[in-house]
Amino acid sequence: MLSMTTIKQLTQTSIAIFGALVISSIAYPTIAGADATPLDRIVAVVDDSIIMDSELTERIDTIKSQLKKQNTALPPEDTMKAQVLERMVLESIQIQLAERGGIRLNDNDINNTIRNIARQNNMTPEGFRNALAEEGLSYKALREQIRREMTLTQLRQRRVSNRIEITDQDVDNFLASDLGKTNLAPDYHLGHILISAGQSTNQQALTLAEEKADMVYRQLKSGAKFAQLAVAYSGGQKALEGGDLGWRKAAQLPTLFADTVLDMKKGDFSEPIKSPSGFHIIKILDVRGGSEHLITQTKARHILIKPNKIRSLIDAKKQLEEIRATIIAGKESFETMAKTYSDDSGSALDGGELGWFSPGTMVKEFETTMTDLEEKTLSQLFQTKFGWHILEVLGRRNQDMSEEFRANRARQMLHKRKFDEELVTWLRELRQNAYVDLRL
Repeated sequence: MLSMTTIKQLTQTSIAIFGALVISSIAYPTIAGADATPLDRIVAVVDDSIIMDSELTERIDTIKSQLKKQNTALPPEDTMKAQVLERMVLESIQIQLAERGGIRLNDNDINNTIRNIARQNNMTPEGFRNALAEEGLSYKALREQIRREMTLTQLRQRRVSNRIEITDQDVDNFLASDLGKTNLAPDYHLGHILISAGQSTNQQALTLAEEKADMVYRQLKSGAKFAQLAVAYSGGQKALEGGDLGWRKAAQLPTLFADTVLDMKKGDFSEPIKSPSGFHIIKILDVRGGSEHLITQTKARHILIKPNKIRSLIDAKKQLEEIRATIIAGKESFETMAKTYSDDSGSALDGGELGWFSPGTMVKEFETTMTDLEEKTLSQLFQTKFGWHILEVLGRRNQDMSEEFRANRARQMLHKRKFDEELVTWLRELRQNAYVDLRL
C-alpha cells in the first residue's frame, strides 16, 4: 500500500507532467509553426501549483524596472533569477494555504485599495490607470499584484499573530528598559544653560565654573527666569536666544542629557550636569506627544428593544416609542422601564446603566447619537445592528489614560517586533514542509 506522502508526490508529479504536456500541445500545434511559437516551460512545482518560465520572466522584468528607477545596480542574472523564483515559491505556498483557509478578496476590496493609491498620488482612478499605461504597466497585472499582497497580509496576520504571546511582564519589562523609555518618550522643547570651564583643565577653573553653576541653579530654584539667566551667564550657542534649543525627539537628545531628560516633566530643570566643556543645566520648556493621553469618557444608560420571531423590527420600534413616551410623561422612570423591557441583559438589571466607557467602545450609530446628545436628555430612537435604542447621557469626564496608553503602545511595539521574528520562522517552516521541485 502506498503511503500518503508517496501518493501526494505522485499526484504532484502527475500535475507537473500534465501541465507540461498541455503547454507543449499549445506551444507546438504543428511542426511548421514551431519556430514561430516560443516554448514556455515549468520552472517550479509547488505543492498543487506550478510556476511557469513566462511568469518568472515577467516578475524579473518588473523588479529590474523598479531597481533601475531607484538607480540600484542589478545583481548577476543567475542570482536574480534564483532569488525571484524563491520568492515566488514562498508566495505560491502561502496563496494555496490562504485558499484552503477560505481567505477570499472580492473586487470591492481591490477597487478600494486602488482608489486609495490613486488618492495618495493626487489622481482619479481613471487618471491613475492612464498613468500606468504611460509607464507601460498593466492595470490587470497591478490588480493581481494587489490581490496577492492583500491575501498574503491577511494570511500572515491570521497565522503568525496566533503564534505570538505577550505577557504583562513583557510589557512591564519593556516600559522599564532604556529602549522602551526612548520609543515611548514625547518630543521635548529644551532650554539650556552652559557654564563653561573654558579650555583649561586647571582644577581652580573647574571649581569656579561649578560654583557659578550652583549659583545659577539656586536662582532658578528661587524663581528666577530661565531665559534671563541663560542670556546673563550661559556660554552656549543659543545663550542670546534665552538658551532655547528648540524641539528635540528623545532619540535625538545628546547622550549627556538623555537619562536626565527622560525622567523630567514640563517646567522641571536639572541640577548642574558635569561634562568636559563645563556644567549644563537643562529645562523642559514644553512637551508634546509621548504617553500623555487624556480622553473624554461618557457615562450613559440605554434601553434596547430587539426584533425576534414574534416581534418584527417595526413592532420593536413601536414598543420603544411607547416606552419613550411613558418616560417623558413621567409615568415611569427610565430605570424601571429598562429593568422591565430592555433586551440588553447585561445592563437591564442596573436600570440600563453602561457605566463609564471610552470612545470607540460602542458601535458607530450609538457613538454618533451619544456624542451629539446633551447630558440629562433622552435621545430620539435610533437603530443599530442589535435593534432599536434610546439612551441618556448621565455625565462626561476627562480621564487620564496615560498608563493604559503606554501599555498598549508597548504591547503594539512588542507585537510588531515578535511578528517580524516569528514571520521568518513561520515562512521557513512552510518552505520545509512543502513539496517544491525547482527546474531552473
